[in-house]
Amino acid sequence: MRVRNGLFRDVLVIPLLLAGIGTTVQGQDQESMVIQATAMGTSTQMGKMVHINIHIDQFSTQDDRKALIDAFNRSGQRGLVGALDRMKGKGRFRTPYGVGNEVKYIIDLPPDKGRRHIRLVTNRRIAFGEAYASTRSKEYSLGAVDLFLTPDGKGSEGTALPACKLKVDKKTQQIEIETFQNPWKLTNLMISKK
Repeated sequence: MRVRNGLFRDVLVIPLLLAGIGTTVQGQDQESMVIQATAMGTSTQMGKMVHINIHIDQFSTQDDRKALIDAFNRSGQRGLVGALDRMKGKGRFRTPYGVGNEVKYIIDLPPDKGRRHIRLVTNRRIAFGEAYASTRSKEYSLGAVDLFLTPDGKGSEGTALPACKLKVDKKTQQIEIETFQNPWKLTNLMISKK
């Protein structure tokens, strides 16, 4: 899998989701939690900061994972977004600027350097102006977050992709992730159990 334009090398939105490898539980407790963080813009958003809240109410099942894989294999990005639309929400990603987005897919991945690795994927709310003007951003209908959590909270970090899309490179048959905006770095994570 590769990322178009090199904008998002470290966090891959759906590699385990589509690769056929996967598990939703890695021996970690899957209690509900709230994560507060500071999102810092990168590249063209450099210097911008916003506080976010991530509510995780439950984790996705193997049936959820299979539904997304089947939908992507059948209809690509459009099928994946449709399958996410039909899924029950598992949590919420919120900024101070509104009610936020309902997160439809949340999985626990194998630990990364001793840190718990949680991935969130959801369909992105398309603003009225985007839909009315039929802007290019409308094509980037997914959002994703990768969280790397330590038991004591120190060293926890994450990355958020506010607008992205998936496609398959015809020559290499690799899944590419193309972003409309640069990724946001998540720092100052505070984790609390619900």
